[in-house]
Amino acid sequence: MSSVHSSTVLAETMSWYCALFLAMMLVLSCCESSESDQFIVQMKQGMKRACDEIYVVREGETLHTISEKCGDPFIVEENPHIHDPDDVFPGLVIKITPFKFL
Repeated sequence: MSSVHSSTVLAETMSWYCALFLAMMLVLSCCESSESDQFIVQMKQGMKRACDEIYVVREGETLHTISEKCGDPFIVEENPHIHDPDDVFPGLVIKITPFKFL
């Protein structure tokens, strides 16, 4: 009668655990959405609400809310007259260039 070494049993057990772990990782990777997918969805929503090329800031707005509303993630870069992004006031005129999808 042949006996099985404990190292063989350990190796087989470890291979089953690894296979189970890989299968679980595969299932979980299919269920979660990536950050880039969420960014694209947000940008598409912004394209539906596109603003005019010249935008006048209203009371209570920030560059972040305007960026989301108009679909322009690069407002500060396109408006060199904005020295401090936190110093945005009603009546400030800014240039808007909505993000374009190819």
